[in-house]
Amino acid sequence: MIKNLFHYRSSAIWLLFTLLAIALLTALGPAEKALGAHVRVVYLHGAWVWAALAAFVAAGILGLVGLLTRREVFYAWSCALGRTGVIFWITYLPLSLWAMQANWNGLFLAEPRWRLALAFAAGGLILQIGLSLVGKPSWTAAGNIIFCGLLFYAVAGVQNIMHPGSPIFSSEARLIQVYFISLFLLALLAVWWVARWLKTN
Repeated sequence: MIKNLFHYRSSAIWLLFTLLAIALLTALGPAEKALGAHVRVVYLHGAWVWAALAAFVAAGILGLVGLLTRREVFYAWSCALGRTGVIFWITYLPLSLWAMQANWNGLFLAEPRWRLALAFAAGGLILQIGLSLVGKPSWTAAGNIIFCGLLFYAVAGVQNIMHPGSPIFSSEARLIQVYFISLFLLALLAVWWVARWLKTN
C-alpha cells in the first residue's frame, strides 16, 4: 500500500515536471518561414500523436508477449500502455484543432486524418472501458493487439490533405529535426509516467 502510494506520488510529480518541460520546449521552438511562430503547436501536436502511437505499439507488443508467456507483468503493462495511448490520442484532438485554427484560421473537420483520429478516439475509449469491465487480462492483450493493427492499417491508407507525409524529416532544416525529436522524446517520457501511474492503480 505504502509502496503503491510512493509510486503514485512519484509518477505524478515527474509527469508534472515533464509536462512543464514540454510546454517550455514548445514555447522556445524554432519558427518556420511559411507558418511563423504558429508552427510550434504543429510540432507539439505531431510529437504528441507520435507518442500516442508509440504507446499503442508497446501495448500491442507487450500484449502479444503476455499471450505467449502468460506472465501477468506483460498483461499489466499492456493494459496500462493501451489506456495511456487512448489518453494521449484523445488529448491530441484539441491540439489538432488548435493547430488548424492557429495556422489555417479555421477548423477543417472534414479532413480525413481528423475524422480518422476522432473515430479511433471514440473506438479506443469504448474498447478500454469494455476491457476494464470484462477484467480478463488475455482479452485486454488481444484487444490492444487488434486495435494497434487496425489503427496503423487505417493511418497508412488515409488520404493526406492538410497533413504532408513527413514534413519534418523531408525538411533540410536539421535544427527543426533535432528539436522535434527532442519534443517527441519528452512526450514519450510523459507516456512512461502516465503508464507507470496506471499500472500501480
